[in-house]
Amino acid sequence: MFTEKEIIDGCIKNDRKMQKALYEKYASKLYALCLRYAKDRAEADDMLQEGFIKIFTKIEQFSQEHSFEGWIKRIVINTAITHYNQNLKHYYQEDIDEINESEIKKEEIYEAEYSKEELLSVIHSLADGYRMVFNLYVIEGYKHKEISEILGIDIATSKSQLHRAKKIIQERLEEITKEKNN
Repeated sequence: MFTEKEIIDGCIKNDRKMQKALYEKYASKLYALCLRYAKDRAEADDMLQEGFIKIFTKIEQFSQEHSFEGWIKRIVINTAITHYNQNLKHYYQEDIDEINESEIKKEEIYEAEYSKEELLSVIHSLADGYRMVFNLYVIEGYKHKEISEILGIDIATSKSQLHRAKKIIQERLEEITKEKNN
């Protein structure tokens, strides 16, 4: 097994063995990340491949004083966002004033247990805009201002899409809970 530094140094020298080691070490984590942003597995495969190409071509820019895993995750997230923007047909824009915050029910939905597959399926079922905003805000921890800049949408649209995404997720999880209880 190679150390992270050996892998990075080898990749900088275009050593195929080290590139393979890097791929094998991080591919599954990065693929899971891609699945959160992609519509389907084929799109996630494309994102992962593009992400690794960028990682290999930019690896000499990595600063050893930072987290390597964080650096490669950031590249793959940016690749997913770029992929999304290149394939974007429409934005799902809604006026933030139309949203009534009390629409979301605060029930025992959060107490139920769901499998990773169920949660991923629910997230995948969201419209592209909702899914992107949800992932960036909830999972990656971006702020609405950052999301609006990344996706080229208004801050109000980001907030609106997050609200709608949460509402849809809640409704679909309630359906799953009902199915489990029957």
